[in-house]
Amino acid sequence: MLSDAPTIAHLPISPPSRPKLLVVDDQPINIQILHQLFSATCQVFMATSGEQALQVCHDKQPDLILLDVVMPGMDGYAVCRQLKADEATAHIPVIFVTGHNDPEQETLGLDVGAVDFIAKPVNPKVVQARVKTQLTLKFQADLLRQLVYLDGLTGAYNRRYFDQQLGHEWARSVRSGTPLSMILLDVDFFKRYNDFYGHQAGDDCLRQVAATLKSHLRRPADLAARYGGEEFACILPETSFDDALELANQLGQQVQSLHIAHARSDAATVVSVSLGVAAREGDSRGSAGELLGLADTQLYRAKSTGRARACGERLG
Repeated sequence: MLSDAPTIAHLPISPPSRPKLLVVDDQPINIQILHQLFSATCQVFMATSGEQALQVCHDKQPDLILLDVVMPGMDGYAVCRQLKADEATAHIPVIFVTGHNDPEQETLGLDVGAVDFIAKPVNPKVVQARVKTQLTLKFQADLLRQLVYLDGLTGAYNRRYFDQQLGHEWARSVRSGTPLSMILLDVDFFKRYNDFYGHQAGDDCLRQVAATLKSHLRRPADLAARYGGEEFACILPETSFDDALELANQLGQQVQSLHIAHARSDAATVVSVSLGVAAREGDSRGSAGELLGLADTQLYRAKSTGRARACGERLG
C-alpha cells in the first residue's frame, strides 16, 4: 500500500527567492561594496555595530551574516558567540570578513561558530561563490530541521513546532509592540464522521482541511499547525483581533465550501469547523500560555453555542 504521507512538493517549505543577507561592518564603504555585490539577488540588511547586528538578527532572521571582526565596542567574535548562544539565532551561519590573515584569528573565528573566513579586500567572485555555497547549505539544513516539525498525515506543522513558534512570536510581539493573534479550530463531530465514513475518509478530510488553512492564510509569517487529532491552530503575527476574527470566519466558510458530505453532523450537511480566536494587542499583559488558553475558551464557546462558527476575545 502506498503511504499517505505528503510528498516534498506538498510540504510548507521552499527556498527563498531572495535570501536575507545581513552585512555588519563599522565602515560604510565596506557595506556599500557588499551591498552592490548582493542587492540584485538578496534582501540586504546592514548594521554598523555588534549591538545593532544582534537586534537585526532577532527582528529579521537573516539567512546568512557577513560579519566584520574588528569593530568598536562589541567585536565580531563576541557577536558570533552571542548569536550561537541564543536558540533563536544559533542556526544562522556567519562568515567573518576581515583584514586579518593570521591563522590564529581564523581558528578563533571557526571556534566561536563561524562557517567561513574571508579576507579583505574581498574578491567579488570569491565572496559571491562562498555566499552562494553557504546559502545552499543553510536551506538544506532548514529543510531537514523543518521536516522534524511536520505532521506526517496532513503536511501541516506539528504541535512541537507550534509550541516553539508561539513562544518566539509572543516574545517578538512584546518586544516590538505589534499585535499577535491565534486561531484554534476543531472539525465538528469528527468522531461521528470517522465512524460513519471510515478512517481513510477521515484522514482525507483532515488533509483537505489542513490544505485549506494553509492556502488561505494571508501573510508569509502566518502558520497553520495540526494541534492534535481533528484540531488545528493558526499563529497570526502582526494581525489585529478584528482581522483575525474576519479570517476565522472566512476559514470556516472555505472549509464548508469544500462540500465534504457529513450526514452525521448536527451543525451542517457538510464538514464544518468551530473556531476560537484570541489576540494580544497594544500593551496586553499575560503570556503565550494565556493567549492559547483564551483561544481554547473561545473555541469551547463556539462549540457550545451551535458549532460551525467563530468566537473570539482580546487578551486583557
